[in-house]
Amino acid sequence: MGLKQRVVGITGSISGVTSILGSWQVCHTICLGLIGALSLIGITISGMPLFFLTTIATPVWTVAAFLLAVTFYLHVRKKCLPHSLLLFNTGILIAGIPFASLSQSRPFFWAMGGLIAAGGVALFIRQKMTKNKSGEKTW
Repeated sequence: MGLKQRVVGITGSISGVTSILGSWQVCHTICLGLIGALSLIGITISGMPLFFLTTIATPVWTVAAFLLAVTFYLHVRKKCLPHSLLLFNTGILIAGIPFASLSQSRPFFWAMGGLIAAGGVALFIRQKMTKNKSGEKTW
């Protein structure tokens, strides 16, 4: 695997991770898990220990959107990324839209993003299950 392919793969992974971090719901879940874990060892916290992350949700999501755009560009130009990865990252990015003005539409974005991400996972599984007889990559 060449250096360019590795860089493209890492960029796609970073896009997916940062889009997840852009979602307030994920941050809230992490905070609750942290509070639960700390309570097991006798430390109690009232409030949200990672609440400060909500102030950077929009910039992190914006970086994720930019990286996804770069990933799409590379996919169109070089044909070096699997469709399943792009679908999954796009779904995660849509589900993690952090804009307060869209708060009434969040369930819609969660559903649409979840369906797109699930489609990416299903496509990935289908690609892995169908073996190419010539030994070439299936993407």
